[in-house]
Parts: sequence; structure tokens; C-alpha cells
Amino acid sequence: MPSAIGAHVAPAPHSAPASLPTVEEVSAGGVVVDTSDAELRVAIIARLNRGGRLEWCLPKGHPEGKENNEEAAVREIAEETGIEGTILAPLGSIDYWFTVSGHRVHKTVHHYLLRATGGELTIENDPDQEAVDVAWVPIQELARKLSFPNERRIADLAREVLPGHL
Repeated sequence: MPSAIGAHVAPAPHSAPASLPTVEEVSAGGVVVDTSDAELRVAIIARLNRGGRLEWCLPKGHPEGKENNEEAAVREIAEETGIEGTILAPLGSIDYWFTVSGHRVHKTVHHYLLRATGGELTIENDPDQEAVDVAWVPIQELARKLSFPNERRIADLAREVLPGHL
């Protein structure tokens, strides 16, 4: 699978002590675009970080049961945004490290470009209640709205790849 930049995005440096156990996590999600609108709007969500600050991000979550990454991305986007979609193309993976509850987590997130096929913008179907807001953002403004640099790179790649799927 291609990466957002190069072979793989380098993991962020981590300062957790080496004695902490490491857990590998995988998530999937992406950029779901309303191609029926000339603005090519993208559904994004807002979450509160541990410090209570609002962060706008791409919808994503963990595969459940025997789901593959593509199936998880479609389901998670629908749950967190209310928008159903079909995958148009892979957008690559990002990975990063963080520490929580006495262990280090190495998380890899697989992103996909999706065409919106239905649904209504809402956070009411999010079973984990992680999303606190949801919004449509024109794809040209997407990178400026997202809180994280690695997701901004995914947004830029989606904008480059999308014309080949219209």
C-alpha cells in the first residue's frame, strides 16, 4: 500500500521509558467526498483530546471481528460521520507513538479515498461517542482545517488523487 509520503511516514519520536510494554494498534478510515457537489466536500469529525482541546480529524477506528482494513474504514466513517461511502483508492498509511495507562502504543492508520453514496451528517451513530462534532469541509480547505500534520498530508494526497476518480 502506498504511503502518504515516501515508503512510510517515520514514527514520531517518543520519550516513553524503554521499560514500558509496547502495544501495536491498527485503525482504518479516510477521506469521504461528496462528489455530487462542485465544492467536493469532505466529512470530518471533531474530538476532544486528553487536555479538553477540540481537534478536527479524519474519521477512523479499529477493525472489528474479521473485518479487513477497507471494511473497517467504510464502517468507521459511516459510524462517526453518518455518511456511507465506497472506496475509490488507498491513500496510504501513517503511524505514530503515544503513551497511555503504563504502556506505549504504536498505531498505524490506513487511509482510503471514498465517494459518499448516502447518509446524513451526524455523530449520533458513533457507538464510542468519540466524535463531538462533524462538518462538511470543501476539499480545498481540508488540510487547513485538520489538526494533525500527518492527516494534512493525507488530505493533500486525496486532493491530488481525486480527479482521476471523478
